[in-house]
Amino acid sequence: MSGEFPRAGFWRRFASLIYDSLVVISLSMLTAILYFAAIQSLVALGFIPQTEDPAALIQDSPLLYGIRSALFIGVNIAFFAYFWTKSGQTIGMRAWRLKVQTLNNELISWPQAVIRSITALLGLGNLVVLVDFKNKRALQDYLSKTEVVTLTKEENKRIYRSLD
Repeated sequence: MSGEFPRAGFWRRFASLIYDSLVVISLSMLTAILYFAAIQSLVALGFIPQTEDPAALIQDSPLLYGIRSALFIGVNIAFFAYFWTKSGQTIGMRAWRLKVQTLNNELISWPQAVIRSITALLGLGNLVVLVDFKNKRALQDYLSKTEVVTLTKEENKRIYRSLD
């Protein structure tokens, strides 16, 4: 268990997830726009047959649909992994003074961040915190050997300032 800061409970994690969901939705929309533009370009260049409805083309093609899905998943994992490995905090976590860290109070590694992102199950992994009264760890915490702690205002500001 973290020595310096207490582990975060469910409701603080949930509030942070709501903030981060808004960012992830925005990134997903941008990804969709760029992917659609790339498909339109391929159609214009003749690499993909001309169609009246490129969106239907993507939906009907297992390859194009699979690429789009992989892009969405990759962007989401990259968002969380980048912030967790850089400072331990996503945008939502910073607002709610949360930090993800190893059990030794260090920043998590990229492999841990990827495992944590995948096993969070779109936030449902946090439900484990509701029944894990003693340890306050989510499914993704157990599987990635991490913890989420609640920071003091001063520590939260210190981490933010150190990113400059």
